[in-house]
Amino acid sequence: MSDTSYRTIDAALGDGVDVELEIKRSRFLTRLRRVATEAAARAVVEERRSVFYDARHHCSAFVLGPDARTARSSDDGEPAGTAGIPMLQVLQKNALTDVVAVVTRYFGGIKLGAGGLVRAYSDAVAGAIEAAGTREVRLSQILRVDVDYASAGAIEDQLRGLVLPSGTPVVVDGVEWSDMAHIMVAIPFSEQDELGTALATMSAGSLTAVPVGQRWVG
Repeated sequence: MSDTSYRTIDAALGDGVDVELEIKRSRFLTRLRRVATEAAARAVVEERRSVFYDARHHCSAFVLGPDARTARSSDDGEPAGTAGIPMLQVLQKNALTDVVAVVTRYFGGIKLGAGGLVRAYSDAVAGAIEAAGTREVRLSQILRVDVDYASAGAIEDQLRGLVLPSGTPVVVDGVEWSDMAHIMVAIPFSEQDELGTALATMSAGSLTAVPVGQRWVG
């Protein structure tokens, strides 16, 4: 992680993957979701607890914030240190944030022992991360491109397909309609000049981009 980027799972906010692992007849059902707040992370945990109300354990771990400052875990009744912390360590080993993992366990009648539980919960989360994949989220500059109504559709399409010389694709962050079409785009801070040149080329110099803010994009 850096001051300008971090990694999370390859999913939109609220989305993710569900995977299942079976070890000695115990079932480990893992839900991995991308979240932005502690309330959202805890809601994922409670939803699993509600759906799988007859399961013995709903162990969890989450990491939040661009700096991964917020980190929590719960063994939920498993022996201390055998579930939540190993799950959290897998998230941290993969340098992920803004993510919550919940592993629901149905006991299969065969005890796994402390070491077996650590491996099982770790493998459950690792398998979910592998299934989801990861993506980079960047702190991006938001710029506004003002376009007349007649040209708005064509310009927006060009911007959505525009890749800057550095290899960075331009992200269209939305369109606001008022006296003109205000197309919002997101790019790294270092590439504003490249965008300006690209806009000038596609419009014979009539289009410019005005900085209006910043946010995390990815």
